[in-house]
Amino acid sequence: MTQHVLFIVSNAAVIGPQNRKTGFFFAEVAHPFDVLDKAGIAVEFASLRGGWTPYDAYDEQDPAQKAFLESKAFRRLNRSRKLAEVDAADFDAILVPGGLGPMVDIQRNHIVQDVVARAWSTGKLVTAVCHGPCALLGVDLGDGKPFVQGRKLTSFSKKEEYDYAREDVPYELEDALRAEGAEYTSVENWQPHVVVDGRLITGQNPASAGPLAKELLAALRSSQA
Repeated sequence: MTQHVLFIVSNAAVIGPQNRKTGFFFAEVAHPFDVLDKAGIAVEFASLRGGWTPYDAYDEQDPAQKAFLESKAFRRLNRSRKLAEVDAADFDAILVPGGLGPMVDIQRNHIVQDVVARAWSTGKLVTAVCHGPCALLGVDLGDGKPFVQGRKLTSFSKKEEYDYAREDVPYELEDALRAEGAEYTSVENWQPHVVVDGRLITGQNPASAGPLAKELLAALRSSQA
């Protein structure tokens, strides 16, 4: 039986006081898509507004990114479904890729929070990479405590942000996750780091996107066993 993963992608094209160009970080969609698609997992794309999803940091020297840019899936991505019209319970997992875009429209958005809660409460896998874990902030499962409280996770680190977009982001994602009680860990800047805590799988940065997808694939396969 085919399994399905919903990618929740930003519609934001600019961020911060200098109107820095942004979007989703291309590798953080292309690499997970490559892993999942080759394994026969169906991928669907949604965004808050639906339709076009701007991207950042495309690398034509990366075969996986080039193949994704030229794929039918990329064309589908740019006709993404409206997130409010999608039921996370219809999927086996959700994945929130990063880039700076999510720090504009996905972070603390009540529709996103409801989708995360719906996925979790119906037994699905919840995954996010880089700035994507901002989707976990403020999520309420109805028990009066933050979703991330006591959960092991990672995201783009303060050390990484210091040299990348400190003047552009509205707050430090690492600090915000810690403030809600997350058991946060990170490794050296731009090195792969994935944390698996039950059905929650998070990756630190772009280099973690492929490894995160491999952990997601393993979890999907074990759920079918």
